[in-house]
Amino acid sequence: MSSTPVVGTSCAARSEEARELAQQLGLVFAEEVDLESESVAQYLLLTEDALVLQQTGRKRPGPVLADFVTGAVAHRRQFGGGKGQMIAKACGIKGSIRPTVADVTAGLGRDGFVLATLGCEVSLVERSPVVHALLADGLARAADSEVADIIARMHLYGGDARDWLSSLAEAERPQVVHLDPMFPHSDKSAQVKKEMLAFRDLVGEDADQTELLAVALEVAECRVVVKRPRKAPCIGGREPSYKLEGKSGRYDIYALKKLD
Repeated sequence: MSSTPVVGTSCAARSEEARELAQQLGLVFAEEVDLESESVAQYLLLTEDALVLQQTGRKRPGPVLADFVTGAVAHRRQFGGGKGQMIAKACGIKGSIRPTVADVTAGLGRDGFVLATLGCEVSLVERSPVVHALLADGLARAADSEVADIIARMHLYGGDARDWLSSLAEAERPQVVHLDPMFPHSDKSAQVKKEMLAFRDLVGEDADQTELLAVALEVAECRVVVKRPRKAPCIGGREPSYKLEGKSGRYDIYALKKLD
């Protein structure tokens, strides 16, 4: 069964919109959606409220979507620890310093949202057209909500992050480049988050992460920050300037120049 999603809709009023999305992404459009299908692994589904990635099967998990208004993201915005969060420290946020950040493995935009919440201008780069579509939908929905001012600091781009970084003019270089490459796991237990399973099936592993790190180090003005599982090796064996370690993850910081 192919992991490539099929586009569909659960809302008749959005049928034409779903057809256009399928055409844009070069994906098959399904006239009818069967969530217990044995021939479709997952749907990119336009519901009445959002664009979601929905796996199929009788024991399917809930939908995966970009959500900046409710749930875990909202809780983290309100109670997540502000500038004391590891990602904030790793990216150099302190006092009045709010660096420009390029999150070049944007995913569903959660790390980018945290940084934008803390006042950073954040460029989000996502190369998977499907994940990019989910993220664009989430940003569009949140732009008319109570977090509109935060969303205004988030700027979405599509394509290969290596090409995007290399195309930047000198004046456009971000002070910080943030990387969170997909880490290979064979474990498919319940502990693995549903979106991680969906993404892994969709985009595979980031086999070019060593090249991406090299380009990031060329382009970043002040530092490159790499999010890793706590016991994972450094990318390409390249030791960082220093590390910040948490219970399950860590940040490898490659310091290039002082942030100001």
